[in-house]
Amino acid sequence: MNAVRQAPLPFTKMHGAGNDFVVIDLRGGVAPPGPELCRAIADRHTGIGCDQILTIEPPRTAWAAASYRIWNADGSSSQQCGNGARCIAAWVLRDSVARDPERCLADRFELDSPTGTHAVDVLGIHHYRIAMGRPEFEPARIPLHGFDAVQDEYALAFGGEVLNIGAVSMGNPHALIEVDDVDLAPVATFGPAVQRHDAFPESVNVGFAQVVSRDRIRLRVFERGVGETLACGSGACAAVAVLMRRGRIDRDVAVELPGGTLNIAWPDDTAQIAMSGPAAFVFEGEWWQ
Repeated sequence: MNAVRQAPLPFTKMHGAGNDFVVIDLRGGVAPPGPELCRAIADRHTGIGCDQILTIEPPRTAWAAASYRIWNADGSSSQQCGNGARCIAAWVLRDSVARDPERCLADRFELDSPTGTHAVDVLGIHHYRIAMGRPEFEPARIPLHGFDAVQDEYALAFGGEVLNIGAVSMGNPHALIEVDDVDLAPVATFGPAVQRHDAFPESVNVGFAQVVSRDRIRLRVFERGVGETLACGSGACAAVAVLMRRGRIDRDVAVELPGGTLNIAWPDDTAQIAMSGPAAFVFEGEWWQ
């Protein structure tokens, strides 16, 4: 006897500078994906394949067009994703045009993320700017244990060695290691080692940054629950925030990641960081559970 299939789950495959996502619309009452389903969908051999799953849901605030949540490839939840935010913006804008071309979203609207509400500016075809909020440097807000005051660098002991890192929260925790050549950075070893360190009780996204000039850096990021990705929007914001506070770079910077370039601007310490970059549709499909 053939097993009876459940109803298919429609999805959209998208990416932002190579950071790829499966987007699922839950506004019709579809249940959010559990950890097992997230892992199955994200598997690049037997599933759809992605870094993260994004779920579109009804807005939580009065003026937002929609809200979204973020699920990592290992099934854990995440609080922030800059590349995902741009993809959600592109998806919601396309959906509003399809539903009612006469009353579709304007070139500026808002989205509710797990950490707050973000203004979106449509800069051109498949190009968006997201207000990513203000970086948090207080160790307790990251969270970073073992340090009471903000420092440019924190010394972490690994066995008999000491590694100096920068640390900041962009709604999710980030550690930054500055390197001479990002191509030679020990991402596969230092990334998971820093994530496991007792100083980061919620783990951490680990960035490896090379300053090329005052207005350009190169970056690789080892993400929580994912591993190394082709791009990380919140990681780009975090790297820029740390390096700006050190006086290493200017206030408007191009961040070159393996999957593409993001532009990050932080006008002053009291302003929100703005991230701009691409969002692309790859294909539509149905997942049969």
